[in-house]
Amino acid sequence: MIYLHIFWVFFITNILGYGGGPATIPLIQKEVVERFKWMTTQEFNEALAMGNALPGPIAPKMAGYIGFHEGGYLGSFLAVFATVAPSLILMIGLMGILYKFRTSPRVKRMTLYVKPTIAVLLGVMAFQSFYDSYFQIEIGHILFLGIGSYLLMEKIKIHPGLVVLASLVYGAINL
Repeated sequence: MIYLHIFWVFFITNILGYGGGPATIPLIQKEVVERFKWMTTQEFNEALAMGNALPGPIAPKMAGYIGFHEGGYLGSFLAVFATVAPSLILMIGLMGILYKFRTSPRVKRMTLYVKPTIAVLLGVMAFQSFYDSYFQIEIGHILFLGIGSYLLMEKIKIHPGLVVLASLVYGAINL
């Protein structure tokens, strides 16, 4: 029965928690601390602090920890799955509709409008990152990292993940 409760708590809170992980945290706390009494408020706050310290979305991290706390590995798996299931179901459903009507002129036009929008959003994000970097570090570092990254990825064909890692190491040493 505990596994059903774990699944249900995280499934419902992620359906009702419009706004992503931070919006679901109070709902999860209400269920975990007050309704089922799986944790004390202090334990929940410690789990929340640990989840905030780690990279990535907060809701699946909290779900994994609380699920493991109550139901071991299976509880952790069910909690994380229940956290992502609402988005997964919706995405599969919407992709099914999009695939069904992929030959429709309206859908083709819609996808044509989405591509430049994404390109503009990525361009704005890149510009903002460059602008912030320009005022926080020297231009020499920016040029070195930019030109170096270009050469490593485009000319030498090094994997982007390794270039990012090298840039992080460079930044830790020199900045």
